[in-house]
Amino acid sequence: MDRTAQRAPRPPGRTVAYDPSSSAPPLHTRAAAVLEAGWTGASTVPSRSLYPHQWSWDSAFIAIGLRHLSPLRAQTELETLLAAQWADGRIPHIVFNPSVPLDAYFPSPDFWRSSTAGRAAGAPRGVETSGIVQPPVHALAAWLVHLADPGLSRARGFLTRAYPRLAAWHDYLLHRRDLGGGGLVSVVHPWEQGMDNSPCWDRPLSRVTPAPARSFRRADLDHGAPEDRPTDLDYGRYVRLAADYRDGGYADGAGDFAVEDPAFNALLIASEYALDRIARELGVARPDRAERLTATLVERLWDPAAGMFLCRDVRAGEPIPERGVSGLVPLLLPALPRDLAATLVRTVCGPHFGLGGATRLVPSYDLLGEAFDPHRYWRGPAWFNTNWLLERGLRLHGERGRADALRKGMLHTAGASGFAEYVDPYTAQACGVTGFGWTAALTLDLLHDRPARGRNGLTALKEGDRA
Repeated sequence: MDRTAQRAPRPPGRTVAYDPSSSAPPLHTRAAAVLEAGWTGASTVPSRSLYPHQWSWDSAFIAIGLRHLSPLRAQTELETLLAAQWADGRIPHIVFNPSVPLDAYFPSPDFWRSSTAGRAAGAPRGVETSGIVQPPVHALAAWLVHLADPGLSRARGFLTRAYPRLAAWHDYLLHRRDLGGGGLVSVVHPWEQGMDNSPCWDRPLSRVTPAPARSFRRADLDHGAPEDRPTDLDYGRYVRLAADYRDGGYADGAGDFAVEDPAFNALLIASEYALDRIARELGVARPDRAERLTATLVERLWDPAAGMFLCRDVRAGEPIPERGVSGLVPLLLPALPRDLAATLVRTVCGPHFGLGGATRLVPSYDLLGEAFDPHRYWRGPAWFNTNWLLERGLRLHGERGRADALRKGMLHTAGASGFAEYVDPYTAQACGVTGFGWTAALTLDLLHDRPARGRNGLTALKEGDRA
């Protein structure tokens, strides 16, 4: 059935997020206050209530915004995360704060048992972490943080200390996680990709027997509305996958879930460009892998009929026929073929994602998809980090007008929603928690990175100029 002609009208009964009055503090001041409230002295929590520890890709995005307030704090943010790296090169997706009660977040340190279950993989003994990873935005963040104050960065040896850890991180992904044998990285848990309950995972997750509901307690429902969060069934499958991975000593390749994801791999490629710049800054020779990886991404995950990239189920050996925002993120790559970039722009602005028409921000999932839900986590709401990446991608590929409109929409929505974790893509109604770390941080980055400059951190990687 052709669902293209069946786009649902804007849902009734939802009000557009209010506009703060002109007497409200400036957006910059409000965003800075969010980051100040989340600062622990060594890193920034995404949310004091819902996410009270340090998250991997959150810290990368937060550092990108923090560089405009305090380059030193932005460097410290990344250094704290990198200090928890495992000996095999992986950067864990959570670094736990020992002063936070165990029942404040699940899965807690006593579930992951990193220092014991992860011993063979080289988990650190001095800090508890999770055993899975998150998207590799870190080298990109490190390069942009360096550019914010190169003198301070060089005086502190920031890149000198970060580079070996970042290089080991990329090597881990490219050597240990090429589970499909085609040159791309696979994720072994939906939490690794960061878009936890995307419909793109429904098919591979259906093979996973969920953990019994009585075997765990969801702390997220203490702070978030159930209709905004993953279902209990999904959560049971997440717990089963994580427990099996832990019980296998965090060895890669044996689990039921292995997916090549376009956004995860695109962010690795963007960070490969950044790592090349860091190596040149330090006078270090390293292989040029970014353009080769871009070609591999196109070869394995591009779907001409869908007009975008699709995830690939490694265990089933086939693409996953769902349109998630992940499949648009490769727009940020400088070496993406021009015709593919143009097709992605048409898809972003077409009926499946509606940018500039039905939606002000790009939703996390296909507006026409059977599983679309405008409020439930990654099954439809718009997120600020993916929209920040797409704004950069649009600008990189010459779509300045669309990029300007998306930037304006993000700034308005961030302020009007109280820096929400995510929003209804139709109405901009806040979902999840407010005062969310990366929403505030990326708002700061948009405010400082003026479109009139005609470039941004991603074009700096391509052209070699200063961000």
